[in-house]
Amino acid sequence: LDPAEVLRRLRVDTMASVWDGTGDMRDRIAKHPLVRDVRIERKLPGTLVVYVEEHAPVALVPTANGFLAYDERGVALPIDPTAAEVNVPIASAADSGTLWLLGAVRTNAPDLYRRLSEVRRDAPGELVFVLDSLPVRALIDVTLQRLTDLELVERDLARRHLRATELDLRYRDQVIARLQ
Repeated sequence: LDPAEVLRRLRVDTMASVWDGTGDMRDRIAKHPLVRDVRIERKLPGTLVVYVEEHAPVALVPTANGFLAYDERGVALPIDPTAAEVNVPIASAADSGTLWLLGAVRTNAPDLYRRLSEVRRDAPGELVFVLDSLPVRALIDVTLQRLTDLELVERDLARRHLRATELDLRYRDQVIARLQ
């Protein structure tokens, strides 16, 4: 979010008192589609400090007009990926469940999220995640906990000097590693 846009939305009257209400200013900023939360505090003697928490993109989705950035709510964000650095995985579709899961991975397993380059639907009810060029198959209802099981499997394979060509999470309580 461009700080100049926040200033434009504030519309601060320079003749107003620092003690005047800030609710209207807060509401104008909160209406921006990138804003998740906004807080305005006073710093005496005469300054307002604005704290903005943004909706971060979790995936880029291809469209007829190029890529659109989406957040974990499944909302397209007004971010031009050609003008701003957007380092997120490519998702084949703006599927709300997949975008929510990507948001959870981004928040709770950032190391795993950084390795994700692509998420796509494969067979009906299945997803393929690409981690550092390694395909990982999963059911569409895969959980964050299930995705984090991958770390243990990868560590075990590395310890045994084995390299997987694909990991498969579709089977209950198992991770299938297809080896080279």
